[in-house]
Amino acid sequence: MSTPHNTANKEEIAKTVIMPGDPLRAKYIAENFLENFKLVNEVRNMFAYTGNYKGHKITVMASGMGMPSMGIYSYELYKFYDVENIIRIGSCGGYTPDLKLFDIILSEQVFSESNFALNANNEDCHLVQASKKLNEIIEHTSKQIDIPIVKGTTTCTECFDLYMTDLDKVLARIPKDLKPIGSEMEAFALFYIAKMLNKNASCLMSVVDTNVNSDLPKANASAEERQNGLDKMIKLALESAINID
Repeated sequence: MSTPHNTANKEEIAKTVIMPGDPLRAKYIAENFLENFKLVNEVRNMFAYTGNYKGHKITVMASGMGMPSMGIYSYELYKFYDVENIIRIGSCGGYTPDLKLFDIILSEQVFSESNFALNANNEDCHLVQASKKLNEIIEHTSKQIDIPIVKGTTTCTECFDLYMTDLDKVLARIPKDLKPIGSEMEAFALFYIAKMLNKNASCLMSVVDTNVNSDLPKANASAEERQNGLDKMIKLALESAINID
């Protein structure tokens, strides 16, 4: 079977998918962490690889950038490929002064001003939870392998933070009690699709810029660091994946 965006056969996709945004990061993970991997999708260069990690079948597939792209790929994986768990791994901007470059955030819930839920399911929803089951596994795994994480609420935007004309105005519209610690552009769509289809979704993010707020030190990761410098987050996602029942 296939979809307009995925030519993999159903049996070629594992029940648990690790999902970076960048297709080249998916390729990097397959080449550096998986054994006996196979490229199972390359439509629109949105690479998907399935292989073994410590004897467990794992698929790594890119989502592309932004909620619409994530919404398409996660929906098809859950709906047509019987995927049960998706762990998004990606980069984010830090919103608190105690975060440093490459600190790893585990999103507990994500807020978005977007109308994604309204478009997808006619629901006026702007806050959605991560999978409690997956998050507990990731948190437990992080302690087992000594890779620290920071838990909290994150935001999901439709515009890259660094290109916003006035980020402070955007932050002022977020409900005061949420106190987000970071921001990215895909997790809301993933979490909402998982909720809609009764599946599991989590999001791990590595901080790659901390200049989104004037109170934070000016620091940015290079493009090469963004692609290759996130190995701890990748390892945490893979180790968590093989701990799923």
